[in-house]
Amino acid sequence: MSRARGNAERSAGGQAASASPVVYVVDDEPLALRALGRLLQSAGWATRTFDTPQSFLQSANADMTGCLVLDVQMPGLNGLELQERLLAVGCRLPIIFLSGHSDIPMSVRAMKAGAVDFLVKPVRERELFAAIERAISRDARESRERQALAEIEERARRLTPREYEVFSLVVTGLLNKQIAGLLGTVEKTIKVHRGRVMAKMHAQSFAELVRIASRLGMPLQPTIERRPPGSVDVES
Repeated sequence: MSRARGNAERSAGGQAASASPVVYVVDDEPLALRALGRLLQSAGWATRTFDTPQSFLQSANADMTGCLVLDVQMPGLNGLELQERLLAVGCRLPIIFLSGHSDIPMSVRAMKAGAVDFLVKPVRERELFAAIERAISRDARESRERQALAEIEERARRLTPREYEVFSLVVTGLLNKQIAGLLGTVEKTIKVHRGRVMAKMHAQSFAELVRIASRLGMPLQPTIERRPPGSVDVES
């Protein structure tokens, strides 16, 4: 079993020492918090503990990696409310909820909001470890997906306005001649723009370009009307 190892300090504040996966634990019961922190560290996970939801929220940020083991019933700000606050600040850590009793409506709410699991105390060690492994794997996968999307969005921003227009029409399946008619220019010009789009978007084929457009959420139907005769195409 592969686990992130480290000696991250278990405290009620401060920043993580590195981008390596960390198991964050939030529980307002001191004895339970200490015992769980020691258990996870002995199992090889870099672990940090927090005794209040507020103290964790102060440290939360979008760059955190790993997962969060979170008690549901806490005074002031409960686990479900903390989950909402974290989403609001862009912290997408997968969450494993711990509860002193089985509560179906609460567990459904937590899972709908993206929780990995909802476990009832006392939690069996094997069950908890398995949930943490799933959570860390999910976090790594989603982090890669977000990074890939960010790179695609950056490439799209480098397109000129005309190239983006051509891009948006090419992926609908229109021929170069049809696009030229829509944009009031000639087919040769569209071929040039299409080649630049393929190069800038790092697309090796039309199918790959369509997949990229889909990830960007681009519309699949032409939205540009045919230009009137005599209009001039301004290259950019």
